[in-house]
Amino acid sequence: MGSASIDGVGESPVYGIKLSSVVPAAITGNNRDHKLSCMDLMMKLHYLRGLYFFSKDAVEGLNNLEIKESLFKLLDHCSAASGRIRRSELGRPFIKCNDTGVRIIEAQTNFTLDEWLRSNDWSLHSLLVSNQVLGPDLHFSPLVLLQITRFKCGGISLGLSWAHLLGDAFSASRFINLWSHIMADHPPPKLLNTPEPEPELPTSEKPITSQFLSAKRIEPVGDYWLSVNNCKMEAYTFQINASQLTQLQSKIPSEPFEALSVVIWQCIARIRENNEPRTVTICRKDSRNGETNNLSLSNNQILLSVVKADFSVGDAKPSELATLIVQGSVEERTLIEETVERDQGLSDYIVYGTNLTFVDLEGVEIYGFEIRGHKPVFANYAIHGIGEEGVVLVLPGPEKVGEQGRGGRTVTISLPEDQLFKLKGELSKELYIA
Repeated sequence: MGSASIDGVGESPVYGIKLSSVVPAAITGNNRDHKLSCMDLMMKLHYLRGLYFFSKDAVEGLNNLEIKESLFKLLDHCSAASGRIRRSELGRPFIKCNDTGVRIIEAQTNFTLDEWLRSNDWSLHSLLVSNQVLGPDLHFSPLVLLQITRFKCGGISLGLSWAHLLGDAFSASRFINLWSHIMADHPPPKLLNTPEPEPELPTSEKPITSQFLSAKRIEPVGDYWLSVNNCKMEAYTFQINASQLTQLQSKIPSEPFEALSVVIWQCIARIRENNEPRTVTICRKDSRNGETNNLSLSNNQILLSVVKADFSVGDAKPSELATLIVQGSVEERTLIEETVERDQGLSDYIVYGTNLTFVDLEGVEIYGFEIRGHKPVFANYAIHGIGEEGVVLVLPGPEKVGEQGRGGRTVTISLPEDQLFKLKGELSKELYIA
């Protein structure tokens, strides 16, 4: 599981690891396959890591066996999540819905939930969610892993490791939220098995480049689906409350995602000095799809766009950058899908971190996962398998009552280790965060 510590304790604070698998309660049958879309295949080297922390009040008396029993029912509505990767005769990957199951990790720690959360250290948080990737035995690699970690105080964390080819963060969170419905014996809104066709994208009103910039083709990785970086990447999470966000928007008149992106973009430009990022990728939900309760798994609801600045980012007026993000984004998903379709998904690409990437997850219902009517005291997502330019995720903040928690945001930034240390200093000056 790796080694980390809290307050100088040298040994790993997570121990007592037990492994098991959970399969659907009923046999899927009919030799069902789950086709992977072009956008799914573009994301195959990336992984979502979600963490949900619950207090003792939410889970008192709830044992791990009961948690796993509810998963049997969940997988009945999502056969793809318990399947395994196969390849067609042409080599294009797909998911065989063979009921092989999801992997369950049970663990414990001698620290309390409050002690753990005060650390605010993703190197520690990563001990609460599996870092396993697909391969090298693709036929046997689970697409979803769930880790249940129990704290000394009686609270728990639920760590979700999600192969991004299954779907984006919106799909992953709806999968988890459906689990919440099943735990509470509520009927699911819709079945996750309902197929969702790839949408026909209208022609962009803005010019599309002949070669996309939001993803990079890399050397084939074979059956071990992970790209390798030449530097150590670290993650940092901070929260900005509603009052701080309002103050920021008074300086940068824009929506919260754009305002936060501008500040972070400029801070990173300053710490990189003569190598400031003037091309960034924006990943956000496709507003053309509208709101839907369809719980199908896919990456078809996200848009990838590129923003290019032909001026110094560090010296620019923040309002200029905000306008550029809104009005100067060039959509590339159409071109990406055409490219992947031509090569049948046989090539390998990196999306997150090819450029400095800003991911708008404000619409993800990350606090929609409840246990016995209790929401998580904190929830967060990160992305594994990213490029060296880094990734910034903007998510809803904790739904605290009476502490300006509602309306805030949680921001998770992944960068090379040496850059992240410098960035924290810049952000503390710009956003007044600890």
